[in-house]
Amino acid sequence: MAVPTLEGLTWFLSYAILSAVLGMLQFGYNTGVINAPQANIQNFMRAVYRERNGIDIKESLVTMLYSVAVSIFAIGGMIGGFSAGMIADKFGRKGSLLLNNALGILGACLMGFSQMAQSYEMLLIGRLVIGINCGLNTSLVPMYISEIAPLNLRGGLGTVNQLGVAVGLLVSQILGVEQLLGTDAEWPILLGLAIFPAILQLMLLPFCPESPRYLLITKQWEEKARKALMRLRATNHVDEDIEEMRAEQRAQQSESSISMIELVRSRTLRAPLIIGIVMQLSQQLSGINAVLYYSTSMFTSSGLSQESAKFATIGIGGIMVIMTLVSIPLMDRTGRRTLHLYGLSGMFICSILITITLLITRVVAWMSYLSVVSTLSFVVFFAVGPGSIPWMITAELFSQGPRPAAMSIAVLVNWLANFLVGIGFPSMQATLDDYTFLPFTAFLLIFWLFTYRKVPETKNKTFEEILALFKHDKDRRSLKDSKVYGEEELATNSSKETVLSDATTANYNYVIDNKA
Repeated sequence: MAVPTLEGLTWFLSYAILSAVLGMLQFGYNTGVINAPQANIQNFMRAVYRERNGIDIKESLVTMLYSVAVSIFAIGGMIGGFSAGMIADKFGRKGSLLLNNALGILGACLMGFSQMAQSYEMLLIGRLVIGINCGLNTSLVPMYISEIAPLNLRGGLGTVNQLGVAVGLLVSQILGVEQLLGTDAEWPILLGLAIFPAILQLMLLPFCPESPRYLLITKQWEEKARKALMRLRATNHVDEDIEEMRAEQRAQQSESSISMIELVRSRTLRAPLIIGIVMQLSQQLSGINAVLYYSTSMFTSSGLSQESAKFATIGIGGIMVIMTLVSIPLMDRTGRRTLHLYGLSGMFICSILITITLLITRVVAWMSYLSVVSTLSFVVFFAVGPGSIPWMITAELFSQGPRPAAMSIAVLVNWLANFLVGIGFPSMQATLDDYTFLPFTAFLLIFWLFTYRKVPETKNKTFEEILALFKHDKDRRSLKDSKVYGEEELATNSSKETVLSDATTANYNYVIDNKA
């Protein structure tokens, strides 16, 4: 049995979280792996086209094919995210994660052998399949971790999702340098290494328990849920956790498991659903994916050499890891809403600085380094807030019944925005040139205002307490509306009485009788 290390954090709970978060490492790796070898992949596409057709490919077509290779990953993510809720309810959180690794292995093999097969179509299909795998992971992993974590650690442990993404991103960027695997001959190995997180999770996760909430609330298996909690908490005293889950079960018995269509139509859950969607958009439309997908080309266009740009890109991954580690203790101390506001405001300022430095670099060459600093600072503030909080808060806003459907919608929106940025940024960069980040600046301001006005603080609150916040807010608005309506009705009646007082008594009685 595990030995407690912190209050509520046991060795076995740590093991279960590490095993699950490999899915987010897979997501981070495949997000960043396409960045550094851009020139190598484009050379491969040129060579294949020339061998097939006997003529050189147009550069515009090369750019389009590479953009598809980047963005088709997000299409796969949308497919995976859309189906995650249904799969999670059918096979369980742990079971779904295990099954999902088959897609991870298949996608990695397709990408890894694409050069050997002289087929860039194989590369595109591999990116699509690994995208489906990552789309499922981005829904299943936060769901599993939020359901096995104790209440007092849910925020900090939820940040581990982003830590996994950041570590995967950093590893892909380090391996992508020219001295390692960023060459024309070895880039397929770089992409094919995505097989290892899937194999490692297949080895580690079978020893972890299924989500106790899923066992008790969805499957009604209390004894199995109790045993799972005893292993995770390293104690036989789990009655408090069981009672909290029973309270959640009682609170959502009327809603049970609901579909995405039912969730969208639900008036009660509309407010948390809108918040969950906007939080996901605040992550993807902040401009971070423009940095993650195209940072190397951004740095070269600002005046850095190709080699310096690749090392600056590694700095992005390193900073994301460090700042995510810093944000873990802050999550339950400062609160989700506060950190998200800090992160968005910092990104807003840095996006303006990026635009200014890109403009001045044309006149003052050394300003290219200030552009790199502004970009790295942009990443710092992303890691503090928008990097991890949208995933965590979406899982916290919903009880067991609607949570899978809510996570599926959130993931679908997240990946859709991811796709739009991935496919649209090169064209936007060509059109807006040095003003490329201004649309993201506007989005960041909108998201900050929305978070400040609409997003509740979920720190140390149970799912029922969070739901009660929305019910209280709805009741308060209803009461306010009824008061306004009452005042308007009173004013209307007063005006009617004034008019009626000038009428004849017979006419007055006639009106009152008709009113009655």
